Amino acid sequence: MFTPTATATISLAVAPAQAIRGNQALSGEAIARLGRRPLVVGGDRTLAAYQPQLQLVLEQQQLIPAFASYSPDCTEASLALLRSQVHAHQADLIIGIGGGKALDTAKLLAHQSRLPVVTVPTSAATCAAWTALSNVYSEQGAFLYDVPLDRCPDLLVLDYSLIQTAPQRTLVAGIGDALAKWYEASVSSGNSQSALIIAAVQQARVLRDILFQKSATALKEPGGEEWQSVVDATVMLAGVIGGLGGSQCRTVAAHAVHNGLTHIPASHSSLHGEKVAYGILVQLRLEEMLQNNQLAATARQQLLKFYAEIGLPQNLEDLGLGNITLSQLRQAAEIACAANSDLHRLPFKVGIDQLMAGMVSTTAGSLVMGTGDWGLGTGEWLNNEQ
Repeated sequence: MFTPTATATISLAVAPAQAIRGNQALSGEAIARLGRRPLVVGGDRTLAAYQPQLQLVLEQQQLIPAFASYSPDCTEASLALLRSQVHAHQADLIIGIGGGKALDTAKLLAHQSRLPVVTVPTSAATCAAWTALSNVYSEQGAFLYDVPLDRCPDLLVLDYSLIQTAPQRTLVAGIGDALAKWYEASVSSGNSQSALIIAAVQQARVLRDILFQKSATALKEPGGEEWQSVVDATVMLAGVIGGLGGSQCRTVAAHAVHNGLTHIPASHSSLHGEKVAYGILVQLRLEEMLQNNQLAATARQQLLKFYAEIGLPQNLEDLGLGNITLSQLRQAAEIACAANSDLHRLPFKVGIDQLMAGMVSTTAGSLVMGTGDWGLGTGEWLNNEQ
């Protein structure tokens, strides 16, 4: 008799219950099926720009909306205030509109309030509109922790006409964030034989290739077919990969570097995906230095050319951190190397000094460093020490 092998129970949140995409896709009919008294959460500028349009859409369905700003960030204090507004409005639905932080706030607020949530991204800078995950920041804008949610949004409305109003820089940043899916998932998945993880990693490869092939044209022709493909890739396909692969196909060093950099105030002028894109280069540099991995060296040189073509940052100076001090660099590295950091999903150990060396040598030549040469490039930062 066949006896099945016992396996651990895993809960996956793969996709929103419904996703609507297209030009002028924002309508109230699908939203009205989820609730009658929505609390709409967005940033100050987003609400100023889109509240009249969204209010009209909702009121056409006889909905009674209230609007609330999450600003300045997805913080514990902002969430506490928003929960009081949910109660005051007697909201039965949360709508998040804006960029990644607005959508993360709305998703987490809905999770805490046990309400359905609709996400309406106004840029393609992240896959936050899709995923069952929210990042929480400090009042100073530093990453603190992420919160896995029990499900993806109940409805995602991807309105190309809204996305097209965003600065092109946001789409470039979204390309950087989405690219990390391949470079991180292919490492974090290890040698897993799980069909879903294998599928997620292969989807990450497809995502990378779509971005390599279509991004340059997409940026030249906003609103065109290639542009729509890239928007779909950054918002939707990137989200599928994390949902399908679960925790084994998520963040590694690239996002860990991002998290460390958020603790440096000067980094706040750069977007999430810009810091993540730089973090990919750091991760590849670590593989190159610590494992003598020539494939990583080749991949890094390929990315440097691609970054130059579409405008992604290649080094700390491109992130506006050309004057970072040695102590600030070490602070970011220490946070990225903390015991609970996703950096440790790498299949080799990385110390703080090693990470610092990788962070300052992302544009170095492809020659592999000797294993004792962790100080490469760090001396120049001494001149900036305060």
